[in-house]
Amino acid sequence: MILRRRTAYAQAHGLGAAGHGTGHWRAQRVSALALVPLALWLGLSLFGGAATDRAALAGFLGQPVNAILMVLSLLAAFHHAALGLQVVAEDYIHTPARFAAIALIRLSCIAGATAGIVATLTMALAG
Repeated sequence: MILRRRTAYAQAHGLGAAGHGTGHWRAQRVSALALVPLALWLGLSLFGGAATDRAALAGFLGQPVNAILMVLSLLAAFHHAALGLQVVAEDYIHTPARFAAIALIRLSCIAGATAGIVATLTMALAG
């Protein structure tokens, strides 16, 4: 009788989702990198008085570059939030409610991004 030793890789192969988190991790980092210049732009714009009142904000968002950057900021922020909250749910919810929590997180982020984009476009077209 010949006994064969299996390597650690051979023993673990097919037992789990190893390697499937790379795309999620990369998306989190890319969205974080995108948010750095967008947050700086937004912070400097707000500090410069872009949102002192509704008319000023409408005028600010009426410029196409500012409206586009605001929409990109909203998309990146809500995508980044959804990815981060999904990881929190996966790490700390150990019941069947995990699926519902992740679905609620995704739907909430989609709703928030949609509301923000609609508000941005409404203000942009009004100004």
